[in-house]
Amino acid sequence: MASEAGAMRITGYKSHGVAAAAALVNAVTSTGGDDSADALRRILRDNEFFWHEFEDADAAEFRDWGRTLRAFFECARVEDAMTMLNRLMLEIPMHPHLADHEPHGLHMHYAPPSSALPHRFRATTLMNLAELIVEHGLGRTGVCAADGCDRVYADTSRAGRRRFCSESCANRTNVAAFRARRRT
Repeated sequence: MASEAGAMRITGYKSHGVAAAAALVNAVTSTGGDDSADALRRILRDNEFFWHEFEDADAAEFRDWGRTLRAFFECARVEDAMTMLNRLMLEIPMHPHLADHEPHGLHMHYAPPSSALPHRFRATTLMNLAELIVEHGLGRTGVCAADGCDRVYADTSRAGRRRFCSESCANRTNVAAFRARRRT
């Protein structure tokens, strides 16, 4: 999908890979996260991956990938993110090809259909995160700005102003700031 300026926007299928990466990192590395096999399966389903192929034995590979990706969301400099993603792209064999299936229509896959689900997930999330920073830098990813929250976020919206992992963290922070201003 092209924007008016001709640049690719991270929407639809691509945003699912970005959202899935953030959800996986939160499930695996955040306080109160749920990295059970059922929770990981839900992340795949919610982000339109082939969740029905997930087997409980795959959970360890998904957990490892979530721990690996945490460092990406913590990067403060685009150069650090680039170094990390480039290293991972060399480590994870990819074989890009076009695919045309529901519900996405024509799109890119980054690993062969014969690859195991964890490998396809790694390749897709890695490439979608790389495309996100090519298009927007690191301004759309990070660790939640709310005090005491260690969850990550990835903003694929048009506005790109998100700094919190959820509306509840944003609201809690805004209410605390409002109350602090009223006291002074």
